[in-house]
Amino acid sequence: MKFHKFMAYITLRIIDGADRGAVYEGLETPVSIGREEGNTLQLKDDRVSRFHLKIQEDHNKVVLTDLESTNGTRVNGEDIHLRILRHGDMIQVGRSVIIYGSEKQIAVRLAALRRQQEEKNNDLPDDDRTVGPDDSPDIESSLEFELNWNAQQDDLQAAIYTLQPPELPERLSPAQAAQLAELMDYVHIRIRHLLVSVEMNERTESVTLSMREWQNLLDLQSRLSMLLRNIGEPE
Repeated sequence: MKFHKFMAYITLRIIDGADRGAVYEGLETPVSIGREEGNTLQLKDDRVSRFHLKIQEDHNKVVLTDLESTNGTRVNGEDIHLRILRHGDMIQVGRSVIIYGSEKQIAVRLAALRRQQEEKNNDLPDDDRTVGPDDSPDIESSLEFELNWNAQQDDLQAAIYTLQPPELPERLSPAQAAQLAELMDYVHIRIRHLLVSVEMNERTESVTLSMREWQNLLDLQSRLSMLLRNIGEPE
């Protein structure tokens, strides 16, 4: 009898660093990440080791291993050597930040967590609960819906008013394109500082911000609201 080795296919999205914006879909494990040629993902980041980390499948789990890198690897803000990855996890290597999983995979995880919360709110016994955070591939959802879902809202209303990512304006002049890029880069940098400051509680699937960073987030929201007002009501 022949045994076929299970291969995991993963998606990695780089959201910060020299390679930000790059998306790698359907990568067959094992996947290596580092600065040197020969890695599956070669990053243009001088704080990344030549061969920094490896992601592989083991017993139907996707496992990240730090390869004794100089500056280490962090997942969800914590220094790690060995870690089971879950869709939506944030991997930090050097100056680069990588999200594990596609939008659909992250939506499935959030949908499972939402159903758990709904069942908990309805006081269902544990035996009647049907899904866990990562074992529900048949749940259909969209990332936009899950990110904007509110337990206090009616689900139909939440679906109707789901936010969609906007399209970029077309036919911008070089100066306008530069101004837009500068504005988006400002927001990107502010959010970067918030991302690296969060503390994650894996038991409760929740994250916390310090009061200083909470005020940082409120300040960013305030500045964006003023920018929107100035755009809508120019002098």
